[in-house]
Amino acid sequence: MITIVVGTNRKNSVSRKVAEYYSSLLSAKSEESQIVDLVDLPADFTTTALYENNGTNEAFNGLRKKVQAADKLVFIVPEYNGSFPGVLKAFIDGLKYPEGVKDKMAAMVGISSGVQGGVFAMSHLTDIFNYLGMNVLAIKPKLAAIERNFEGGKITNDLYNQLLNGQIDRLIKF
Repeated sequence: MITIVVGTNRKNSVSRKVAEYYSSLLSAKSEESQIVDLVDLPADFTTTALYENNGTNEAFNGLRKKVQAADKLVFIVPEYNGSFPGVLKAFIDGLKYPEGVKDKMAAMVGISSGVQGGVFAMSHLTDIFNYLGMNVLAIKPKLAAIERNFEGGKITNDLYNQLLNGQIDRLIKF
């Protein structure tokens, strides 16, 4: 099972819509997937699920278990202020360490409203995943100007679709 992580807790986010689209692309290739949306994080998880409270918040643990049990992970990474959302880092900090995501296969898709496509966000996140021992797929589509290239629940840019399908093909073999 491939688990897709929506890298923001913003309600009705474009990241969620891209995750759903990515899931449909996986389904078209007969791959099962599930979505973990950080919008489902408990509001108080930074004080009730991290550090000395690690493992004690059942609502957080449910999301954590889905990520840690996944064979492969896909992170939809929105660019916020030149990096990725802090809530994603806090979520990662709540995973079991060091075994939580060690040796897992991971892919990333960067999205942004601007022209960068999340390149800096994915660079920062790659460093963290490497530190945690994850195997990060080198193909990282950068979907710039996402609002202009996404309509009706689908990516409308042919190049973006080629990049996503190419990544999925590699992820399946990864």
